Amino acid sequence: MKPDILLLEPMMPQIEKALDDAYTVHRFTDVAALKGVASSIRGIATGGGVGVPPDVMAALPELGIVAINGIGTDAVDLNVARERGIRVTTTPGVLTADVADMALGLILATCRGLAVGDRYVRAGSWGTAPLALGHTVTGQKMGILGLGQVGRAIAARGQAFGMPIAYHDIREFPETGYTYHADLVELARASDILVVAASGGAQSRNIVNQAVLEAVGPEGVLINVARGSVVDEDALVAALQAGTLGGAGLDVFQHEPHVPDALKTMDNVVLQPHRASATVETRLAMGDLVVRNLAAWFAGESLLTPVV
Repeated sequence: MKPDILLLEPMMPQIEKALDDAYTVHRFTDVAALKGVASSIRGIATGGGVGVPPDVMAALPELGIVAINGIGTDAVDLNVARERGIRVTTTPGVLTADVADMALGLILATCRGLAVGDRYVRAGSWGTAPLALGHTVTGQKMGILGLGQVGRAIAARGQAFGMPIAYHDIREFPETGYTYHADLVELARASDILVVAASGGAQSRNIVNQAVLEAVGPEGVLINVARGSVVDEDALVAALQAGTLGGAGLDVFQHEPHVPDALKTMDNVVLQPHRASATVETRLAMGDLVVRNLAAWFAGESLLTPVV
């Protein structure tokens, strides 16, 4: 008999087929629906945004592995996983390039007003109404919050645009040659464009606060391709409304899929529905890593990309 797993978030059709071929896959609807099968489920396949809700984890007494299709673990209680001996894996590396590309895309779209220009043309305003000028991207000072794999990939792309690179992290990485700021406010003050690439979780919640946003300044831009929880969203809206922050390009939000209505009305804000890794190529590679981590665990082999 095939082992039972729970699928909490849809994946690419090819990946779901691979899971269906190897396992009896229970597609999640609600906790109540798990009642008859909970004791047989030993694995979970899920996404970084959905994670594993606490009531779902508590309902599965034989759960042994959570394979996350993403790099975020803030939606999974890792302490509970450790206490219960539940292994947790992610899909690092394979989505780095796409997330970094999205960060650069948001920088260009926000600074050059690409979304505004698109709407202007579609509305038939070209030749009949003025359009505000954008701002140069090349040579702007880039600050990066979080110099992990994604942060470093963003830095490399920034350098291609002639941008001086500075960063803030829990420690300095001298080998990069980038300028380190031990204080996040100081990094923000030194940046024309501040890019958030830090991990989510309690340790980073709302660390991009009012003081940081004001330090970026009325001509500065905030880009977030990490987690919505890292930015104080109320402070962000207030700063944009007050003009103490120049603009923002956002792929993530605090209460997804809810996006503050105020952000939707601002021409200096570019919005995306948490899709930095949403390419066919990357989602297939991520899903394949989920499949291989599950296969390794059920075979009693070493996990490819363990977190816990």
